[in-house]
Amino acid sequence: MSSMIEFPIADIRADFPILATQIRNKPLVYLDNAASCQKPDAVINAISDFYRHDYANIHRGVHTLSVRATDKFEAAREKVKTFINAAQAKEIIFVRGATEAINLVAHSYGKAFVKPGDEIVITAMEHHSNIVPWQMLCESVGAVLKVLPMNVSGELIMEHLPGLLTEKTRLVAVAHMSNALGTINPVSAIIEAAHARNIPVLLDGAQAIPHMAVDVQALDCDFYVFSGHKLYGPSGVGVLYGKQKWLDAMPPYQGGGDMIRTVTFDKSTYAGLPHKFEAGTPNIADVVGLGAAIDYLAGIGMEAIAAYEAELLAYATEQASQINGLTLVGTAQEKGAILSFTLAKIHPHDIGTMLDSLGIAIRAGHHCAMPVMDFYQVPATARASFAMYNTQQEIDVLMAGIRELIKLFG
Repeated sequence: MSSMIEFPIADIRADFPILATQIRNKPLVYLDNAASCQKPDAVINAISDFYRHDYANIHRGVHTLSVRATDKFEAAREKVKTFINAAQAKEIIFVRGATEAINLVAHSYGKAFVKPGDEIVITAMEHHSNIVPWQMLCESVGAVLKVLPMNVSGELIMEHLPGLLTEKTRLVAVAHMSNALGTINPVSAIIEAAHARNIPVLLDGAQAIPHMAVDVQALDCDFYVFSGHKLYGPSGVGVLYGKQKWLDAMPPYQGGGDMIRTVTFDKSTYAGLPHKFEAGTPNIADVVGLGAAIDYLAGIGMEAIAAYEAELLAYATEQASQINGLTLVGTAQEKGAILSFTLAKIHPHDIGTMLDSLGIAIRAGHHCAMPVMDFYQVPATARASFAMYNTQQEIDVLMAGIRELIKLFG
């Protein structure tokens, strides 16, 4: 099966220096993109150039370097705004990653709006980052966590949703795309059902954002979170998008420099958005790097990336289905570029270790989604996850490796 679409795969691969690496004397086949993507030269160079030529602390500095650094930092905010089509740049809050973004909302929105007896709704396929902060909130205020179930294909059972939404529901938090299964959830329908009852919705977009165009205004979500490192950008930086009406109504998450308007020993007043939620010196260079990643992706086009990755997933799924003893975990109709699987009598950790000896990087484990593993009654899965720089030839190498493994284990 050769690609039916025009996609500059050779040029793209040349932009990622790590893809030329040899692992155990084999060409690297990097299929752990759901955990973290590799970085193009454009991002590496942007960070390096910033430290070499423009670095200083941002905001309030009147000297040239501070002004230049501030301009680059705030330009990245504008790039994020455009990338996800937020209404205003001040609705973009820079954080350490999707995990911190969810914790920020749980802490700050929770403090303002969640009371004893209230309810938070999540789903059965959430990453731990979209489970544990809500559990902590519920424990601290005496609220109740409810879970929308899924079926064996890895699809949410949407008929259960109306029964979970009540006058006590204060928030719905759902993965846009499952990191463990690849399922792309029907988030528009979830948002519509929640908004019919005036319930805000948070989307965990950490997995979705590298694979598809995201328009937060079209989705009409109230919060959207993602990490830079899964978006071909640096680690240690991420984004919380929130509608202004919610962010204005939420108290600061942390106190310190840059998030204040005035400070006396009697009282402090807080800065406006977005600075109210950005206490202290941020990860300036990596925010600039995130901006470079967004520029790079914009040059390729998210629609083209989505179409190419859909072909990769279809090809991988077709090849995997021909291997006796391989069971796919997560077979939703709507799926992103993730192939989770088990092999009869071979533990996923052994799969991961043996494939590494062939230069193939996959992930083996519970993928920070233990409830998903419990649902399928497996301790772990092996997960091959694809990015725009992967090829059908690399999938062939993966499948040959799996066949070799099966032969080895008898």
